[in-house]
This record gives sequence, C-alpha cells and structure tokens, in this order.
Amino acid sequence: MERSQPDLAEEARIAVEWLTGGEPLETVTQLDVCEFLWYTLPIKVGPLKPGGDHERLARSLGQLLRLGGLERYADLCTSPTTIKILRTYAREGEDSGASAYQQALEATGVLPPDVPELQWSMIMGPEELGAHLACSAALELAIVARASVDRTALTRRWLTEPRAELGGDSWLNRVHGERLNRWVLGRGPARRELAQPFEVRLHAPVTPQPLPALHRLLSLAATSEGSLPLRLAPSPEALRLRELAERELGAISREGAKLIITERGKRLLKSPKTMWSAVTKLLLARGEHEFEVSAREAALMLLADGTLMSPTELRERVAEVVGGEGWHPATSLEDVSAPVTDLVAQLTALELAYSDELAVRMRRPGQLAALAALRAHALRPRKYVSSA
Repeated sequence: MERSQPDLAEEARIAVEWLTGGEPLETVTQLDVCEFLWYTLPIKVGPLKPGGDHERLARSLGQLLRLGGLERYADLCTSPTTIKILRTYAREGEDSGASAYQQALEATGVLPPDVPELQWSMIMGPEELGAHLACSAALELAIVARASVDRTALTRRWLTEPRAELGGDSWLNRVHGERLNRWVLGRGPARRELAQPFEVRLHAPVTPQPLPALHRLLSLAATSEGSLPLRLAPSPEALRLRELAERELGAISREGAKLIITERGKRLLKSPKTMWSAVTKLLLARGEHEFEVSAREAALMLLADGTLMSPTELRERVAEVVGGEGWHPATSLEDVSAPVTDLVAQLTALELAYSDELAVRMRRPGQLAALAALRAHALRPRKYVSSA
C-alpha cells in the first residue's frame, strides 16, 4: 500500500493500530470493525492531518483490509451505513451519532443478547470482554455460514459449555468469578473483610425456598371470592406483609375496603420460583439510594449465618462497615437506622427472621434468602452512573 497508494498508507496505519491494538490482523472480528468505524473513529480518533477526514480514513482502512483479503470487513468501511453514521456524528453531534451506532450494531446480528444467566455490563472487565467477543465471533460465524441463528440459544450455549481454551471452565463461570471478586473488593477495609468469605459461597446459585407467609396471604386473596377485607389480621407483621405485597410486589391492589389479587399476584402464587426471585430482589432493591443499599447489604451479610444480634448491635456493626466506605465523614447509627429497621421488618413479615426489642436472628430460609439477594447484587451488570 505504501508503494501503490502512499497518500492513503499513513491513514490506514493510524486506523489499523486503533482497530487491532497491536494484535494480529487475523484476530479482528466484525464486531471489532463495526465498533471502530461507528464509535471509536468518530469519538476517539484525534484531529487528522489537513485535508483528511473520518470518511477518508475509513476508506483507507477498507483498502488495507481488501489488500489483506478481508473483503467483508473492507465493504463495511465504505458501506452506506458507515457513511451515514459518520455524517450523523459530524452534523448532529455525539448523542445522535451514538444512537445511530447502537441501532446499526444491533442490526448486524453479531451483538450477543442478554440471556437469563447473564446481563452484559456497559463497563466490562477482562473476562467479561473476552466472553462477549467470543460469543460475538460465534454469532458471526453462524451468520456467515447462513445458519438459522437463534442468538439467545447460541449465546447461552457458548457461555455455559466447558471450553478447552479455558481449561474446561466456562465463560459464564469466568464472568461470575470476576464480578464476585470486584464486589468483594468494594469500598473500605471493614466491608472487604466482611464480604471476603462470601466470594466462594455466592458462586453457586441458591435453591429457591417456600415463602409460606406470602403464599398464605395471596392464597387467601385469591380464594376469598376474589378479595380480602382490609381489616383482616391487623398485627404489625401482617400489616407490613400486606404493604409489601401491595406496594413493593404489586401482587394485590385496593378496591374500596377490599384487597384484590392482581395478575402479577396470580403469577407469583402459581410459581414458587418466581415468588422467591421477586422477594429476594426486594431485600436489596436497586431503586433505593445507594447508601441505603449498602446498609442493607451489610446487614444481610452480618445476619446470613443465623447470628443472634441485638437491634442496637446490628445497627452499630452496619454503621462501622458502611462508615468505612467513604459515604460520610462519620456514618452514625441514625444514618443506617431506617434502612436496617425496614429490612428487619421485611424479613420478619415474610417469616424469614425472628426479631423483637432484644434480638434479631435469621431463620434458615432467611439465611438462604440473604445469600440469594447478595448473589444477585454481586453479579449485577456494571452500568454507567447515569444509566444505573
């Protein structure tokens, strides 16, 4: 290329260095090329020499790829889609360009979808990035082979099957291990010390458990001619359970002086596994302020082994753990009181914990619920702050 088209060779050199990151050209995938052309090039590649522009650089890269025998990738460099996206960035700005990039990338079919076992992060660690690229390459091969591609099924299989290149491990195990390690190494030495034993304990899924208290409430609402009197069972625990079922789960709704089971409530009643998943997610609800989630998380770790603690001792230990995470100059008992008290009330209403003025103790199903909640929280995908 330097001999035949010296005016394009330097631009092609810049482009291919960005594209490959120093790796051999044969390791490049369609996803790599698309992300370079539609995101890296317009966003990250700096000012070009006088007379140069991003479209010209893309054409230069395309010519280099064609000389290297990578015809499909070369065609991408000069495709109408690439030209349209680059011009969208130039004329309408970064947000519009990024939106066009995302739509075009999804249309290629090589972007691995979220699957039940794994939601992809926006910010990936090395293991997750490796898994994502491997799944994308598998999708690309299937498309090129003109196979009928079920993207979800192929991605699940590629993630969960043992792989020789990983020494018999699976990509899913690698990603889970990476996320658990990142979770353990969170803010503050006190929290790291508390979380460390859970790195191994949370690796395996937790077996769903029956939730008799919630099941009784929903069964009663479903069989009482479609409704349940509001005045029934007015104990504090029953009132908290009813509030949880209505406001937090959406399983029952009010109609005058009656409580009616909803369609969601019927689904929960029909599937104990779905009910378990919905309830354990509530224990570390993502809609709350992150400080409150941290306080509840610390409380669950402290109670997960069935340790008997006084309410005051529990709040003191939570304040000590969360205070070391840098939220406040000095986190007080008052700061953690509300989230910890509400968590204990939830657990007690669900009959997952025993609590009174003197002691709090998790029952065996409650210990498993704590582990399930912590595991889901530790394995959640990483997102940008504005997207959390």
